[in-house]
Amino acid sequence: MSTESPAPIASAKLNRRVIAISVGAALGGFLFGFDSSVINGAVESIDKEFALSEALSGFVVASALLGCAVGAWFAGSIANRFGRIPVMVISAILFLVSALGSGFAFAVWDLMLWRIAGGLAIGAASVIAPAYISEVAPAKFRGRLASLQQMAIVLGIFAALLSDQLLAEAAGGASNDLWFGVEAWRWMFIMCFIPAVIYGLAALKLPESPRYLVYRGKSEEAAVILREFSGEQNVDHRIAEIERSLGTEEKQSLRDLRGDRLGLKPIVWVGILLSVFQQFVGINVIFYYSTSLWQSVGFDESEAFLTSTITSVTNIVVTIVAILLVDRIGRRLLLLIGSAGMTVSLGIMAVAFSTATLDADGEAILNGPWDSIALVGANAFVVFFGATWGPVVWVLLGEIFPNRIRATALAVAAAAQWLANWAITMTFPIFADIGLTFAYGFYATMALLSLVFVFFRVPETKGMELEDMDNVVIERGKFVAIEGGSKRVIE
Repeated sequence: MSTESPAPIASAKLNRRVIAISVGAALGGFLFGFDSSVINGAVESIDKEFALSEALSGFVVASALLGCAVGAWFAGSIANRFGRIPVMVISAILFLVSALGSGFAFAVWDLMLWRIAGGLAIGAASVIAPAYISEVAPAKFRGRLASLQQMAIVLGIFAALLSDQLLAEAAGGASNDLWFGVEAWRWMFIMCFIPAVIYGLAALKLPESPRYLVYRGKSEEAAVILREFSGEQNVDHRIAEIERSLGTEEKQSLRDLRGDRLGLKPIVWVGILLSVFQQFVGINVIFYYSTSLWQSVGFDESEAFLTSTITSVTNIVVTIVAILLVDRIGRRLLLLIGSAGMTVSLGIMAVAFSTATLDADGEAILNGPWDSIALVGANAFVVFFGATWGPVVWVLLGEIFPNRIRATALAVAAAAQWLANWAITMTFPIFADIGLTFAYGFYATMALLSLVFVFFRVPETKGMELEDMDNVVIERGKFVAIEGGSKRVIE
């Protein structure tokens, strides 16, 4: 950590220009949410169209996630070589191609191919948006600006679910023809074309990350962006700090992530496990399968769509709460609260589904008050996740890694997240076949383990400059600065 006096914050107020470019970068999160959730309303129709088994249906839903893992894995190296903005433009093009290809798919393998292409875009966007926002945001406001990524994701989820509902109702059912003789479920995918174009055009107008520019020896360009967008007063000091933390004489690669324990640096393992736990609590089961889930317990198609949309609106509201709190009470406390709340709400859902009975078709039906209890449990789960683990994990992934390894480490952590997402999405139909009590009991156990992990291993990063992450280690869940051979706990 530098012994020089820190650069002063230019203003106690948030610069409007940094908000604008953060929103522009977060549009990738909107597409991330839209493209990953749009299949929710189309699952039943796809099953009928291509006569899919439960296992193959699960693979179709999860196929995009394989692309997500690959896209996330390579996004870091591409961003380090060509810049953050080109990655956003490539993602927008892939989103556009995936929307049209999925909408006009003629076979299940064809649909999976285009969903994987969309997954590449989602994976890349999931890496580049938090990295870019963290690199342009002032430390004092970085938490709430980085949370815009999650806000964009949940808005994208809401837009997808609402779009699915409106299209299905307009056609009288997702499997019915809508415009030009094309079924409503196909239009659900095609609609992603519109935000993809908007994202691509917005990305072309964004300034490049100042930290990438310094890495490429373009310090004068970086100084302009730091001064005009980030509101930095002492620009020379900040650039010197960036140069020191980057280690510009070394080429960044996966080898930089190596550590003495378990092959990777401890901070990289923290990022990976944060990503895995975020998915292993089962949040995407709610958004990928919610319409089918509520139909299975007695809701008709219209009621199931409406219930899924209400859940999505709840997610948006609590994400706003997270944005207001993340820079005030910190990341660590929010995660602990979220883990505890998710454990209880998922436990309630497990108990509720243990009372289900089977109808003549073998579908689970909740009797008495248990359907309402399950609905309350599901929305309570969304509240606790949306206000804590949803946005906070993306905030932490954008800021806990040192500058020199940020894009690469974030790519690895995001790839792990998508693989975990894929595993949960693929196994849900199997878990549900065993019993929804088993499924939600498993997710509740994961939520409890996440509480233990955060308590012992996740440090607080509120108010820290990105450059201060360079000379720190993690000891007992806290950042410890190494200065002149001595150690100092960073509060």
